[in-house]
Amino acid sequence: MAIPPEQEAQILRYFHAERWRVGTIARQLGLHHSTVTRVLSASGVPRNGFLQRPSRLDPYLPFIGQTLEKFPTLTATRLHGMVRERGYQGGVDHFRRLIAEHRPRPKAEAYLRLRTLPAEQMQIDWASFGHLVIGRARRPLMAFVAVLSYSRQIYLRFFLDARMENFLRGHIGACEAWNGLARVALYDNLKSAVLERQGAAIRFNPTLLALAGHYRFEPRPVAVARGNEKGRVERAIRYVRTAFFAGRPFTDLDDLNAQAQAWCTGPAADRLCPEDHTRTVREVFAQEQPLLLPVPANPYPTDERVVAKAVKTPYVRFDLNDYSIPHTHVQRQLTVLADPQQVRILDGAQVLACHSRSYDSGAQIELPGHLADLVQFKRRAAQHRGMDALAHAVPPSQDLLAAAAQRGDNLGSITRQLLSLLERYGAAAMHTAIAEALARGVPHPNAVRLALERQRDLARQPPPVAVPMPDHVRRRDIPVSPARLDAYDQLLEKPDEQS
Repeated sequence: MAIPPEQEAQILRYFHAERWRVGTIARQLGLHHSTVTRVLSASGVPRNGFLQRPSRLDPYLPFIGQTLEKFPTLTATRLHGMVRERGYQGGVDHFRRLIAEHRPRPKAEAYLRLRTLPAEQMQIDWASFGHLVIGRARRPLMAFVAVLSYSRQIYLRFFLDARMENFLRGHIGACEAWNGLARVALYDNLKSAVLERQGAAIRFNPTLLALAGHYRFEPRPVAVARGNEKGRVERAIRYVRTAFFAGRPFTDLDDLNAQAQAWCTGPAADRLCPEDHTRTVREVFAQEQPLLLPVPANPYPTDERVVAKAVKTPYVRFDLNDYSIPHTHVQRQLTVLADPQQVRILDGAQVLACHSRSYDSGAQIELPGHLADLVQFKRRAAQHRGMDALAHAVPPSQDLLAAAAQRGDNLGSITRQLLSLLERYGAAAMHTAIAEALARGVPHPNAVRLALERQRDLARQPPPVAVPMPDHVRRRDIPVSPARLDAYDQLLEKPDEQS
């Protein structure tokens, strides 16, 4: 806390003239000992120069000093064990506080202000913004942040992971937003940029090198443990956290990115440029933009390419979800090409299916024609399809079907009846009714139907709308007109009677 100058003068007088200890000064003036220590340190008194009472640690200070000089990062706990072996009897908690005063402090390092020419450098990094829940999936929310070092123009885009494909999409998005790129891209030593580093020897990610060759810029990593070299993007990330993301509502990822784009071209561009407080970032960027590297006519391909194995079922697993394929291509190695909106499945050069991409988990994304062809080709697939639909809508139905199978019941008939009840009563009521039937030990649709009727009576609800009768059942009730039999009597008459 701040104290008046008169009290600071009292502290210095009591310490230097009266030779009072820190604790005595703090107690007599009603201050915290840390405040007294701060005032004395600010006046140039070293911490080990404070008057202190004799301590049991004093005989071991030479050994501790030599050890810390050789091993500056040695923990206080390990150091306490070493001095205890040499006769020290004090506790570890008090020892930690004493060692904090004697541990050598690293020398303060001075940094030069780094200046760049227009269109010379851009700094790029990832930033984590928690997680985003989509259906049953909990995906990381990552921000790709790029900033032009001269004008401080920011490009911001959010992704659901930090994979290489999204890293490339972030570069292309910045190129399109700025209508050009700087000549040098500065990175931290993240795996998307640097695969391996031994001193000055750097092995870049080959995909990033291909992107850099396509857009004609130079990728350059900062030195190890030298985050100050890319301080512009670090400050830009802090600015994004406080000025954009904090307290901002959004409905989905597309909505968040639309707001980010409007913010980058609006409030973020209207702030004063840190290098020139007489102009805004927008004005400095207008000066820098014509000097940027031109944009190639063809964008760099960023589709995710995965080799997937289609097993017995007509689905391919990609990014936590299953996508349907024609049943004629099961048990094959297929290729999945995906962008943020679409998933394409190929067999060689032949495109088998195109699906809208899902970021859920455990979802089945299907084209109706795929399963219809399979049902027509193999009628038993209809029964399994019904069981899958029933299991997704009412998970306890799997326990009922398993119990019915143990009794030897017809699972196809039970599945059809349960699906009919599901259509009439809904998933919530079916969930409760199946649980009641299983509790009674009667895994049969009749027990489920009785439970549903009981629920309806207790809730005083009207009967559900009846399901239309199937055609083959309705045809049984068609009235049939009896045929006349006198024509048959004529056949029984004798020839002489006819004459």
